[in-house]
Amino acid sequence: MHEPAGDIRRKLDLLVAGMTGLRHDGRFDEPNLDGTAGDYISFDSWEWPQGVGLYGLIRLWLFTGREDLKQLVEDWYSARLSAGLPSLNVNTTAPMLGLSVLWRETRDPRWQKPLDDWANRVMADMSRTEEGAFEHHVSDKINHHELWDDTLYMVALFLASYGQASGRRELVDEAARQFLVHSRYLADTRSGLWFHGWTFEGRHNFAQARWARGNAWITAGMLDLFDLAEMAKPVEDFLRGVLVAQVNALLPLQTSSGAWRTLLDDPTSYEEISATAGIGYGLLKGHRLGLGGQAWQAAGLKAAQAVMRNIDETGTVLNVSYGTRMGHDLQFYRDIPIQPTGYGQALSILCLSEALRHADAGEQAA
Repeated sequence: MHEPAGDIRRKLDLLVAGMTGLRHDGRFDEPNLDGTAGDYISFDSWEWPQGVGLYGLIRLWLFTGREDLKQLVEDWYSARLSAGLPSLNVNTTAPMLGLSVLWRETRDPRWQKPLDDWANRVMADMSRTEEGAFEHHVSDKINHHELWDDTLYMVALFLASYGQASGRRELVDEAARQFLVHSRYLADTRSGLWFHGWTFEGRHNFAQARWARGNAWITAGMLDLFDLAEMAKPVEDFLRGVLVAQVNALLPLQTSSGAWRTLLDDPTSYEEISATAGIGYGLLKGHRLGLGGQAWQAAGLKAAQAVMRNIDETGTVLNVSYGTRMGHDLQFYRDIPIQPTGYGQALSILCLSEALRHADAGEQAA
């Protein structure tokens, strides 16, 4: 069942207000390795939750044409660049994705040098595992020899986006390589779902957690990869097959509420809304682009309804799990606390933006 377009637009307005109003309340004290304070909540911090958040705002601007959103993100990047950027790692690369899309659309000369410089540093300086995949080093922890789902969304999508927009084919090729190597070690050939991580030390998938938000990074990220850059046909064909296998595994795991659980195949774990939003976005976009049939659309719309029920009167997305490190047992994932975040807001914006496309199409057809 389609939500009315007007209701979705009102929720989207609330989501923007909720994101820009996020502030660190001292609940999580996670100092960075360089001694600076870590802030994974406040909107004005340069980190991965804010990076995903900005990407969501930019996608909403492109969909709606709202100049206030464009001004909001331009002001954010201008202020952060003036203040100076943090050290390079996987998670501090995340805000570059939105900036690359902003530059692609506007060709504003303010943005190209920071994008070029960061892309060059990713290619030259980012630590790699065997087979050339990026190690998942972050601001407050070094994860030697480890592959995480998250890396593809935080780094590879930026390389694909900026490489395509700037004509730097080597960046697009690197993004493709990252998706291929991560698929080799993180996609579970038995279920079709993705494990959270892999380590070359001992060669295993840690707790073998089929973690919902990690899978959401893949569902959403694959669809955006195809949208942001032109892949070589054999690469795209391979990744589409991986995506379809994942979605086929996700569909029967959707709960009656429309959500997915934080451990997808564990009925004792809680329903988690950021993952639900990311998966819902991917399903709706995949249906719109012709990759999936009516089952994708129906599940995506059901996910969007679950997201809408979890947006409070301030525009805050509820039942979002906090940033999740690599778990060595499944109980670790069940115990991750709930905390409003920029990625919860952004993934919900992406999901409802796609739902709005479907609602508008349905109302026009009626």
